[in-house]
Amino acid sequence: MRDGGTIVINGSMVSIKGMPAFGVYAATKAALRSFARTWSVDLKGRGIRINVVSPGTVITPGYKNGGLSDAQIEQIKEGVAATAPLGRVGTVEEIASAVLFLASEAAKK
Repeated sequence: MRDGGTIVINGSMVSIKGMPAFGVYAATKAALRSFARTWSVDLKGRGIRINVVSPGTVITPGYKNGGLSDAQIEQIKEGVAATAPLGRVGTVEEIASAVLFLASEAAKK
């Protein structure tokens, strides 16, 4: 990686929130957060920035491909919306916008 580069890691909110049946997934996402913290110290002399984006629930094709029905997916959306600050699930476009910003020159300021 060149000096002054940027690393953006895709994390998850499950790395800090205990959720049933997500133990291994949560552990891998927590490991990514730990890597980011360590790398940011290791690479600061080279001006390399490291960020982790940890989105909440985002409905992707993986839900359908994983065998969930439309009704089950709608139940998930409603359950998340009831507890989410914005009252809805996130979108792929929102995550992409955050990553693009963090990777941009504008994020250096």
